[in-house]
Amino acid sequence: MRPFQLVPLLCALTLLGCERKQAPAPAAGPKGSGSAQPTSGPLPVGFVGALTGPEAHFGLESRNGVQLAVEETNAAGGIQGRPLVLRSYDSQSRPEEAANAMTRLVTQDRVLFVVGENQSSNSLAMAPAAASGEVPMIAPSSTNPRVTSEGGPFVFRVCFTDTFQGQLLARFARETLKAERVAMLVDQKSDYAVGLAKVFAGRFTALGGKIVSDEAYAKGDTDFRGQLTRAKSTRPDILFIPGYYSDVGPLARQARELGIRATLLGGDGWDSGERLGQLGGAAVEGALYSTHFAADNPGARVKDFLAKYQARFGHLPDALGALGYDAARVGIDALRRSGAVGGPTLREQIARTRDFDGITGRITIGPDRDAVKPAVIVKLVKGQPTFAAEVSP
Repeated sequence: MRPFQLVPLLCALTLLGCERKQAPAPAAGPKGSGSAQPTSGPLPVGFVGALTGPEAHFGLESRNGVQLAVEETNAAGGIQGRPLVLRSYDSQSRPEEAANAMTRLVTQDRVLFVVGENQSSNSLAMAPAAASGEVPMIAPSSTNPRVTSEGGPFVFRVCFTDTFQGQLLARFARETLKAERVAMLVDQKSDYAVGLAKVFAGRFTALGGKIVSDEAYAKGDTDFRGQLTRAKSTRPDILFIPGYYSDVGPLARQARELGIRATLLGGDGWDSGERLGQLGGAAVEGALYSTHFAADNPGARVKDFLAKYQARFGHLPDALGALGYDAARVGIDALRRSGAVGGPTLREQIARTRDFDGITGRITIGPDRDAVKPAVIVKLVKGQPTFAAEVSP
């Protein structure tokens, strides 16, 4: 992996992860349902994400990005003169609801492709319906490697994986921050958190660092003082928390109250625009995390996207909005190349995506159906995510 490359200003952003417990998807109807479309009328595409519940920010932002991509396509004449129509369902951040939503999209709405889910366990729960109905799904921000390795041939993603993310965070901690001792606090019910922590720990120790504390918590916990007290006693340079922003904010406050001055470091599950700064206040000042997108990129395409997104939804996007937009555009681009034909034909065209000019970077779909693309490190400055470094695969 090449050294970190500092580049001119960029900023702002997000990810997403998963619950360890997952429910199987119901059976999804006949194979090839995605290709059995009428030859006229609107072309249905789907979205599944958390639109309510603790991670609703992820789903709402991603849906906005998908909606914007659909509207732009329709304004440009649609696909072969046929407009796209978006069908959206709320997963409520629950694998069983995500599975049910995917089944409805495949068997009832008969969509051509689906964007979803943000959280990896929810994407894994959706995968059986995608395979059974032969309907491609493109995860915008599910980073756990199992999403594609176990999800089957109809599952793709436009984000980097936790393997890549964990390794780059470990390198950043050891080589850029010069850390020698790391304490970890890991949500043991989250596949995302557990997987990211495992990769980080393996790489950090291989680089000569030491994991001095490995404490567990569960999503929804409110008191972390016991774990933090034990972590403090190990005198860490870095407190690594591979969880979601909703837990990180109160966890950081309690860490600072206990006198822990270690640098806070995390993954793209922290990315939530201004929300982490609001939840953590002064406790997260100077915290660092990896993510997918920098909003102040001077490139014309990013500037144009930011302007259109803000005009449409009344606020600037974070990484989730950008990833939803990219996932939808990758699917739409493949649908255009397939001649509006779904099923295995569309799956093949998505798999052939090369050097797609995305908002979150130039995207190539590799042989494992993962995106090959760069990542960024951002730093919270006065509550605002600010670009710190960029790393390419």
